[in-house]
Amino acid sequence: MTTRSGDGRSEGLRVLILGIGNLLWADEGFGVRAVEELAGRYRFGPHVRVLDGGTQGIYLVDQVRWADVLVVFDAVDYGLPPGTLKRVEGAEVPRFLGAKKMSLHQTGFQEVLALAELMGEYPEHLLLIGVQPVELEDFGGSLRPEVKARIWPAISLACAYLEGLGVTCERMQGGPAGSFGEDARAQDLPDPALGMDRYESGRPSAASACRHGDARVLTRLGAP
Repeated sequence: MTTRSGDGRSEGLRVLILGIGNLLWADEGFGVRAVEELAGRYRFGPHVRVLDGGTQGIYLVDQVRWADVLVVFDAVDYGLPPGTLKRVEGAEVPRFLGAKKMSLHQTGFQEVLALAELMGEYPEHLLLIGVQPVELEDFGGSLRPEVKARIWPAISLACAYLEGLGVTCERMQGGPAGSFGEDARAQDLPDPALGMDRYESGRPSAASACRHGDARVLTRLGAP
């Protein structure tokens, strides 16, 4: 499948596969972990970008304007049971990204889409694959098992969607799970030191590093 670029050249569909969220707040990191796994296990053509968007918000607008196809992985408050995976497509995507704000990045990305549309360069195809989080208030935490188990089903949904548009998703053999791989920087992904296995194994215990706030401060503020 082809599209027309701004200068009239015919080229392959430009695809942006984007993970948004914050690795430091437990299930908030789902989107980033999904693209981490995808980048470590799949190979794509030259018109496909795999990007950790983190919490960059409005700074992602040029990436979105570039894309004909945008696939977003994120933790989304759908109001569903924790760990539920939900696929949203097309015009419904902005509504779900901003319906129930869980963190700063969601409102920011809703604005990114609005700005791209205002500038006249909006993806023709848009897919959101979100998971209902189990836990967010765990600083330095990792994905809960129910959410981690949704990474591969989410990737499968994304690949099926892309293949339906004629975009090849080539599964690679081998490669460690939960690793960005040696070419992380070339793929706009974080340093391999942030890979899930290293992140989880290096985390201090709850006894040596408070995860929910200092009890002395919370007591003064009247928290239970």
